[in-house]
Amino acid sequence: MIERPDRAMLVIPHPDDAEGGVGGTVAKWVAEGTEFVFVLCTNGDKGTSDPDMTTEKLAKIREGEQAEAAAYLGVKEVIFLGYGDGELEDTREFRGELVHAIRKHKPQVVFCTDPFRQTFYMHRDHRLSGQVTLDAVFPYARDFLHYHEHIRDEGLETHKVADVLMWGTEHPDTFIDITDTIEDKINALKKHASQLGNSGRNVDNFVKQNAQRQGQLANMTYAEGFRRIHFRG
Repeated sequence: MIERPDRAMLVIPHPDDAEGGVGGTVAKWVAEGTEFVFVLCTNGDKGTSDPDMTTEKLAKIREGEQAEAAAYLGVKEVIFLGYGDGELEDTREFRGELVHAIRKHKPQVVFCTDPFRQTFYMHRDHRLSGQVTLDAVFPYARDFLHYHEHIRDEGLETHKVADVLMWGTEHPDTFIDITDTIEDKINALKKHASQLGNSGRNVDNFVKQNAQRQGQLANMTYAEGFRRIHFRG
């Protein structure tokens, strides 16, 4: 278990990853008073089989769907970084954008994908967003002379994140009970209509089966499981 924070940030590889991975926790914590900020790394402009679709049109569709899903969950703000789907790199620019968001919004808990899975393949944007988020949290957001321009030019302060919770992990050690918010998770995920097509009932079953599997590990009906890194007391 983990104590609910006042402020949390979720770093998302692609549109719909937030709701599919953490939607139940977001709904639960927002209802209990947590202020959430989403940072969406890519614009989802490649994931389609429609030969008539363009990247520009798809990016606008996916941005609108993400905004609607976040609003449904009560998220305070969505920061759209706008990188192309499949185009994340471990660069100073990308890392700096995450550091800036952390210093500005001062989350006590940051969520990201677990970049260290071994038993099955994962999208490179998931790996890169997870790894760069961990680096942004520690040591970059913490240390005064990393991205000093944030402090010198904008008056931001360094920030120490207390915990990172990684979803999509093979070794969860922290579980959040989403029994009361499982329907919110499903409904938020369904806002991403361009990615789900006509699979409405399948989404219900898929989400509930995954949440049941996680719940069984923690004696809960429905849960989301995370691997926790604790940085300070």
